[in-house]
Amino acid sequence: MHDANASIEAVWRIESTRLIATLARMVRDVGLAEDLAQDALVAALEQWPQDGIPHSPGAWLLAVAKRRAIDQFRRYQRLDRKRDDLGRASNGEATAPDFADLIDDDIGDDVLRLMFVACHPVLSTEGRVALTLRLLGGLTTDEIARAFLVPTTTVAQRIFRAKRTLAESGATFEVPGGDERSRRLASVLEVVYLIFNEGYAATAGDSWMRSALCDDALRLGRMLAALAPEEPEAAGLIALMELQASRLRARVGPDGAPVLLLDQDRRRWDRLLIRRGLAALERAQQLRPAMGPYSLQAAIAACHARAWRPEDTDWERIVALYDALVQISPSPVVELNRAVAVGMAFGPAAGLALVDALAGEPALQHYHLLPSVRGDLLSKLGRFAEAGREFERAAIMTTNAAERKLNADRAAMALEKAV
Repeated sequence: MHDANASIEAVWRIESTRLIATLARMVRDVGLAEDLAQDALVAALEQWPQDGIPHSPGAWLLAVAKRRAIDQFRRYQRLDRKRDDLGRASNGEATAPDFADLIDDDIGDDVLRLMFVACHPVLSTEGRVALTLRLLGGLTTDEIARAFLVPTTTVAQRIFRAKRTLAESGATFEVPGGDERSRRLASVLEVVYLIFNEGYAATAGDSWMRSALCDDALRLGRMLAALAPEEPEAAGLIALMELQASRLRARVGPDGAPVLLLDQDRRRWDRLLIRRGLAALERAQQLRPAMGPYSLQAAIAACHARAWRPEDTDWERIVALYDALVQISPSPVVELNRAVAVGMAFGPAAGLALVDALAGEPALQHYHLLPSVRGDLLSKLGRFAEAGREFERAAIMTTNAAERKLNADRAAMALEKAV
């Protein structure tokens, strides 16, 4: 029985996204689509251990869910028989939607539609992330809660509110066109990258990384890039994530402690992911030579990926890429990252001047990387006492335990040198 349930769980991981996507197109309601898919899963758990997994499990699940949908529509029509807008046939009999006509549509389009709905701008950021991982990542509510270190009830409430908001807003289950498509695509890209970043540099908890979230984001990004091959920023995003993910094994030491970029053993970088990332970046540049924000960040990551040794890094090119990024996607965080690159390309004093100019930015007042970067630049200038105080500030502001220890250790080392 255990083996059967494990097999069913594996099938569900593979088929659930396509199943929910197809059902959502049929019933035009994401919440109802997931309920129907869950009903089909329950049926599988009841029947497959005795009968065996069918030859085409996805089709089996869809057939069961479709029958449940038809039964439900007919039940609603019987209950609301007096209403004229429930699709009575000309002979006065209530009829369910003709799902047979809908089943032959392109499954890829269904998944893309589901992506746009799950990441709809009417939803909160937390709601978009939770709904995307639930519907498109195939994660359970418990798994999402563990990944983000929040209570299961919190995630369940986010998903419930997101579904209710979609239903109340009248959000259409369509891939938008024109300017609306660009706006909605930006929301999808943002959600996928938020998921990746939370895995790449966890904001809280004991571990610096949660690689399972990176895997989920990569899966979603690859799916999006395949479903929207004409979108340069979809290619740019997957290029960025592939290149950053190539460093995951080298970002922690044997004891789980963080290892900063310039200290990493580059022999541990994943060359396959680097090749995939560089190929995706090339596709993005072919689609649109004037790179967007994700493509520019991927190009920066590519500069690191191409350098076999830290001293081989083309920091001047990285500064130029940050200059372009500041123009199209300005933010204090981008300016801070640019300051790091300037410090590497033109000396720590030049970088420190830029960092000091950002000291009054409201968005950076509680951002631990501001004092961390400043401490690093001060240390390179031999101003160890000041550097130590900055690292201490960074440690206090950091909510991740592993990163807090890293900054505390750097503070101790700097203060020891200052004596």
